[in-house]
Amino acid sequence: MFITGIKTDQVDTEAQFRLGTLGMTYDGKVWKYVTYDHGTATLDLAAGDVVYYVDDSGYGANTVTADASDSSGAEIGAGVVPAAVTEDGSFFWIQLTGAATLAVAIGGTAGDGDPLTAVGAADKALTKAAEADSTATYKSVVAIAVDADAKEIICQFPW
Repeated sequence: MFITGIKTDQVDTEAQFRLGTLGMTYDGKVWKYVTYDHGTATLDLAAGDVVYYVDDSGYGANTVTADASDSSGAEIGAGVVPAAVTEDGSFFWIQLTGAATLAVAIGGTAGDGDPLTAVGAADKALTKAAEADSTATYKSVVAIAVDADAKEIICQFPW
């Protein structure tokens, strides 16, 4: 069940919603309520940063990090952050669907219309998904580049 009227730019020190709650804003974007793990790199977040589930169990725990190395090789993209987050253990909404502008440049040789993934991306970023060939491994596409130079994407992160 979606809730409406959420404040997507609000960062909380105590949970205001059940972790994993989904919300929708008037523009049709879908959001998920999560908690933050700074990771070993102790990274703070800025609006437009990409976060990843801590590992493949983080999806169920609704725990995210911006430290790509702490995704334990799972490299599952979680969403885009709408506001600055500086405290470990903070609670906030991440954007799952719709148009977004990233804070960090898209990796690889991404061009407009290219599929984007968290697999192999730098901290807080997405990168162009590998070209499909007989030796390529599956790359989880979580967004499409709209204007790669301007870091504009259309999100489609897993719910």
